[in-house]
Amino acid sequence: MYTKTLYAGWADMDFNSHMKNTAYLDKAADVRQMFLIENGFPMEEFLRLRIGPVVMRDEVEYFKEIGLQQKINVTYSIAGHSLDGSRFVLRHEIFRPDGKLSARVTSTGGWLDLTERRLIAPPLALLSAMNSLEKTSDFTVLPSSIKARS
Repeated sequence: MYTKTLYAGWADMDFNSHMKNTAYLDKAADVRQMFLIENGFPMEEFLRLRIGPVVMRDEVEYFKEIGLQQKINVTYSIAGHSLDGSRFVLRHEIFRPDGKLSARVTSTGGWLDLTERRLIAPPLALLSAMNSLEKTSDFTVLPSSIKARS
């Protein structure tokens, strides 16, 4: 399972002195970027290809609080994918130092052609990287987002 260790910093805290809801989304996005960079897709490559990931839906389930400067482990797996890779459902679980699940982030999205502003299938190397992610127990094959052009 792809996992990164991060920390809950000052900017991640809310009024109640625990990690705020948007910080969970930010930590999940950071881990996704780390995975892409480690698999040959830094920002410069996305700019060269003129594509980028687009999230259309995020869902966060909360279980246990995280406090300031606590170490967290963030996992990254794939919960759904179309065969051509044009659509995906990504899953992150965020664990506290005691190993208890703090939150689960599920994000649905696809790959956006930044010139034509439409969803596309990713290049084969990117599809291969995404396919290397561990599949969740509830993994689902999704329909393609590619529409026939007239």
